[in-house]
Amino acid sequence: MFALQSELRSRLGWAVVWAIYRGFPDFQRAWLEEMGFGQFLRLDELTPDVVLIQALKERWDPECHAFLFPWGHMIPTLEDVARITGLRVDDQAVTGVTFMSYQELAERLLGLEVTRERSSLVVRTRLQASLGVADACHQTGEGQAEYMARLMEDARAALVVEEGATTDRDLRRFLILVIGKLILGTRGDPVSCRCLPLLEDLSSVGSYAWGAALLAHLFDSLGTSSRKTGVARFFPLHQVWAYYHLPSFGRGVPRRPGVVPLLQRWRIRRDEQSLRLQVTLIHDALDTVPFGNDDAAQPWVERGRPYFGRDIWLHEFNIVVPLHHRLVARTLGLHQAVVEFPTRQRPWERPGRSFRGIQQETDWTVRVREQLTDWEQRGREVASEATNDEDYFRAYARRYGAQVYKGSRCPFDPEGRIASLEGVLHSTIQQRDDLQAIVTQLREELDRAQQMVGGASSTREDPGRSMLEGQLAAAMARAEYALAQVQEREAKLRDSLARTTTLEAEMAELRLHPEAAEVSRWRQEAEEATRWRTEAGNLRTQLGEERHRCELLRSEMKGLERALALVGRSSSSVSRSGIPSGSAGHYLTGSSERRRNEEEARRRERVPEGSETGPRDMSPPSPRSPEGIGESG
Repeated sequence: MFALQSELRSRLGWAVVWAIYRGFPDFQRAWLEEMGFGQFLRLDELTPDVVLIQALKERWDPECHAFLFPWGHMIPTLEDVARITGLRVDDQAVTGVTFMSYQELAERLLGLEVTRERSSLVVRTRLQASLGVADACHQTGEGQAEYMARLMEDARAALVVEEGATTDRDLRRFLILVIGKLILGTRGDPVSCRCLPLLEDLSSVGSYAWGAALLAHLFDSLGTSSRKTGVARFFPLHQVWAYYHLPSFGRGVPRRPGVVPLLQRWRIRRDEQSLRLQVTLIHDALDTVPFGNDDAAQPWVERGRPYFGRDIWLHEFNIVVPLHHRLVARTLGLHQAVVEFPTRQRPWERPGRSFRGIQQETDWTVRVREQLTDWEQRGREVASEATNDEDYFRAYARRYGAQVYKGSRCPFDPEGRIASLEGVLHSTIQQRDDLQAIVTQLREELDRAQQMVGGASSTREDPGRSMLEGQLAAAMARAEYALAQVQEREAKLRDSLARTTTLEAEMAELRLHPEAAEVSRWRQEAEEATRWRTEAGNLRTQLGEERHRCELLRSEMKGLERALALVGRSSSSVSRSGIPSGSAGHYLTGSSERRRNEEEARRRERVPEGSETGPRDMSPPSPRSPEGIGESG
């Protein structure tokens, strides 16, 4: 499990943005309203629900850009963005040219400097100071109302109240702060001005789909490691999305019924339990809870309706990600058809996440012309000719198996369990085939080493070859033992699969003939099925250990191949290089001893408290290195 902090401060800077917005003269606020930012800028600050965000992040599949739940895929859509944030999700895509340096643009349009010559970042504190908020820290004894009043007065004193070039510059500075820190925010403190070319003509700013860019940015953020527990990007979107679609969690508390955008309806429910326990409870709920829906009408939603319910590419300069709405066709009132689940193997791949245009000047309207055309044509409408969802759910269970269950308990679902066992069995068969290939290769290497030895006399002349032969024999014995264990687990899984399939057939019959005696027997068999489920979980854990052992064997085999090549050299070549003939064997012995010690330490960690003994692998021991000889590599 990941490490969670007890407190995690939002990096979005709602208070500063809100104070500057309130400090603008009326004509500037009216212009921001025309651009489509009015509803967004009037949103109240939302406390980050770190536990919920982290639990959702662990459910994200970066290959198909969707959350994985036991009941199928779920995806935040463009309609969700429009309803929750009030941002536009229609018209022009947020894309254009990225430059090697933004120094000239920043000086001309903002009157500020970037952090370094080849950069797109401006210092946040300097940007805030240029808008009048030089000191955004709370003063001693200052309440929240006094704090906000002070920031607003500081901004009002610094901002120009008459229209002209200076007011345009102030507006661009504020938009860069809003877009670079809130909508398309990053983890660091500096603010990105990569979208600055789109702000040169202020009259066209309102025609861009900033909400769609926010969703692309969020998909990119969710694809990072789940070990990162910081709250970056625009976290309120998927936090309120979970409150809205998964209300049974009880994580959010409605505070303003009927208010739009939907982000203003919710506040986080305080929970005094430990963060680790909260995450476990959320995963347990995610393993069982379906989702609901609401249909509150919002004016800004109507403009984006032509883009709803469609497969479409989302754009934010170098971040171009697909929205696979066909994976959640049931949210459109359609039956979910079996579709090919997306993978990373696609013809177009974008640069890495750290790309900021510093490598070369790139025109993304040309680089991703096909995806941009897809956006301009409003994607592809999702349709389904399926008459039920059963085929989809069966394919989904086979594709993801037990991967969708993250909680401490797992509800008994015979059909899902059968599909999960089939998936685990398939993985075990693949593991068996891999181990069989390793055993075969080790046998060939052992035969080759024995042929090189060529009799007892040569063995006495070259003890390194004898030790190499012993190492190969020991490695092959361990591989054969691991193979036997995997074959035994395969047999157990096949038996569990057969019993679960039989139980499902009996349960189906009981649903047709629910007599009292049969119901009682069904309950007993359900308890037994629960035990089988626990056993299957243990088998999956052991399968993971076998996979780790297989990797160790592969690594050892590579070392053996290198050592075999070393031993096969002529004696004159060895003497000239200054390497003793037994050094390869000593290296192998030391490596095997070290791996055996690591495996023994892992076994001890798995022994329950108060127990003096635990499960032990009966792997054949490797020959011990001669006394007084250390590692040599």
